Amino acid sequence: MPIELKMPALSPTMEEGSLAKWLVKEGDVVKSGDLLAEIETDKATMEFEAVDEGIIAKILIPEGTEGVKVGTVVAMLAAEGEDITAIGEGAVPALLPAPEIADKVATSIPAAVPVASSAAPAIGASRIKASPLARRLAEASAIDLSTIRGSGPNGRIVKVDIDGATPASMPAVAPGVPAAFAAAVPSIEPDIPHEVVKLSNMRKVIARRLTESKQQVPHIYLTADIHLDPLLKLRADLNDGLAERGVKLSVNDLLVKALAAALIEVPSCNVQFAGDNLLRFSRVDISVAVSIPGGLITPIIAGANAKGVAAISSEMKDRAERARNGKLQPHEYQGGTASLSNMGMFGIKQFEAVINPPQAMIMAIGAGEKRPYVVNNALTVATVMSVTGSFDHRAIDGADGAQLMAAFKRIVEKPLTLLA
Repeated sequence: MPIELKMPALSPTMEEGSLAKWLVKEGDVVKSGDLLAEIETDKATMEFEAVDEGIIAKILIPEGTEGVKVGTVVAMLAAEGEDITAIGEGAVPALLPAPEIADKVATSIPAAVPVASSAAPAIGASRIKASPLARRLAEASAIDLSTIRGSGPNGRIVKVDIDGATPASMPAVAPGVPAAFAAAVPSIEPDIPHEVVKLSNMRKVIARRLTESKQQVPHIYLTADIHLDPLLKLRADLNDGLAERGVKLSVNDLLVKALAAALIEVPSCNVQFAGDNLLRFSRVDISVAVSIPGGLITPIIAGANAKGVAAISSEMKDRAERARNGKLQPHEYQGGTASLSNMGMFGIKQFEAVINPPQAMIMAIGAGEKRPYVVNNALTVATVMSVTGSFDHRAIDGADGAQLMAAFKRIVEKPLTLLA
């Protein structure tokens, strides 16, 4: 019997991907662990490995195909000696119905990990199965649970299903078009010379997530000016000492450490809003925004509060390079308790960053520039940068955000504390 090779779920929330490139062709002999294809998800290009050994009998989905649903049969694998001439003849790779995809993904992922919902109506359920958190969120958002198909164990409705649902009072929009920005799509193309550029999976996800963030998360912005010269001096001294180890610290490396230290000092900002609950984290995982071709990705420095600046620097360089090459694993860019975005390297003096849900804050770093500044009660010219914290006001009050900004400013202006 031939074995069906199906589009894998390369992350807990993956619903579809693009089959970017086949690394094998029909007739090739493969064994367990061999690379079969490159799959493009919303954030990275990942490799699809063979689990069984055999012969590639038929490739059903050509490379370059976008929007291939998880669970779709992409190729057929025959056992050695099996007649492959008739395998896949006339086969049309039918896309699985969304509910079936959700069921298959749910069974392939541990129950504690939520998967994305198809949002298809539940059929004839005499009793709606939903987690307590999902019920509270649905009630707060006026969402009818009977219209949602759960993606949890045994069809249980979980938080991620509510996140993708539309309140009953909102008008329906075309399938596949998020309600949040459906109205922003022009009905006709403008009569101006232009070219049409098809959105990548990454750009689609960025558009959806940032629209949801600005509509659903009440942002509050707090800005502080920070004297940067002490940090620059410490960086120069550390780089002199670390030169023999091949380590060169960037200003950003030190700011990641400073933000982690500030969040440990002000734990009320190292949190996440979760309906009727607030998740308060004891470890600081900093997501660092990195620009890559076609979009943005946020590699995570896990446990940044407990790592030295040299370790943060080495890890950040490695992850930024692999991010640009599309080689990050999902756990290396999904999650995080807070984010840092540095536009200062582009000469941007000040900006307000959009929070990356479900996180509750992001620190926006502006450029260091020479300005008149009072140091030790004397007016002088100093290197000063403006930083702006964006906070989810559902989880973080203005006073707590102000405490974090004050702690971050103090740590950066007295940076020797980063080495303690």
